[in-house]
Amino acid sequence: MEYKYIGNSGLRVTPICLGTMTFGSSTSKEEAFKIMNKAYENGINFLDTAELYPVPPKSSYEGTTEKIVGEWLKTKPRDSVILATKIAGAASGWFVPPTRHGLTAIDSFHIKRAVEGSLKRLDTDYIDLYQMHWPDTIVPIEESLKAFDELVKEGKVRYTGTSNDSAYGLTKANETSKHKNLVRFQSIQNNFSLLNPRFLDELSTVCRKENISLLPYSPIAGGVLSGKYNSGLYPEEARFTAYAQNPSVRVQAMAKRFVNEKTIEASKKYVQLAKEYGISPVTLAVAYSKHFDFVASTIIGARKVEQLDDSLKAFNFKINEELFKKIEKIQKEILYPMG
Repeated sequence: MEYKYIGNSGLRVTPICLGTMTFGSSTSKEEAFKIMNKAYENGINFLDTAELYPVPPKSSYEGTTEKIVGEWLKTKPRDSVILATKIAGAASGWFVPPTRHGLTAIDSFHIKRAVEGSLKRLDTDYIDLYQMHWPDTIVPIEESLKAFDELVKEGKVRYTGTSNDSAYGLTKANETSKHKNLVRFQSIQNNFSLLNPRFLDELSTVCRKENISLLPYSPIAGGVLSGKYNSGLYPEEARFTAYAQNPSVRVQAMAKRFVNEKTIEASKKYVQLAKEYGISPVTLAVAYSKHFDFVASTIIGARKVEQLDDSLKAFNFKINEELFKKIEKIQKEILYPMG
């Protein structure tokens, strides 16, 4: 098994990480255990969760995912699993998280409350990687980093990371850590896929120069790259079908962001490209997401255990130069024609 280090940390992880955000909503506890067992048996040593999960976010079952993961974790040697979780930010831009009645922030008070809650639900005495779910644009990053620094010194957290952040936000945090001698973010967890390669613009430069690892989420673009939306219809039980039917205009906008004429046209071409190489489009998408040198581990997800199969095949599939050029051609022709 190939392993990579996250940033400058001692966290040595498999190039594929198991995401858990559906555990407790569209995925039952029984099915979640099957999924985690299969991932573990196939060598995956890295799990990612969050206090906000499962999705779609609801105050009535928030924290359920961490409880399920914690129960499963008791069936394995704790040191054999690299466990990541997150504190909910103040807002994600398209919804206000229900965490702590919608009043959460990345300040010292909430960070300490959040980590104690996660430790209890996960039934563990430490978290390997503790991340901001979104940046907090109001609370100064120095206050956030001081609180994270205290958690590391107390042994409750080993390392810290951020997510859904910008090049400015990551650089600001990194420089603050340097000048204030505080724990730094070893990772950034952002959306990155065949349909959304924007990370390659500025953020990849920051990651390479500062040795901060990307942990890409949604490598199959919420299922769009599987080809299931290519008919132009929203399939039953699909994530963006639920989003499109959500009463929130912001949530509906999220569905349109992922499922639109451009993404469907590109997805159809990726399906054909995958056929040329004798693999599924899911395998192609996951392989692309983990292809880059600044990526430590790509976060996959599954609602059912059988959905893992095509993602796991990406362990052994490499994107060669010829294939990469074909991918870039699709991206330039359809997604970014003016680039």
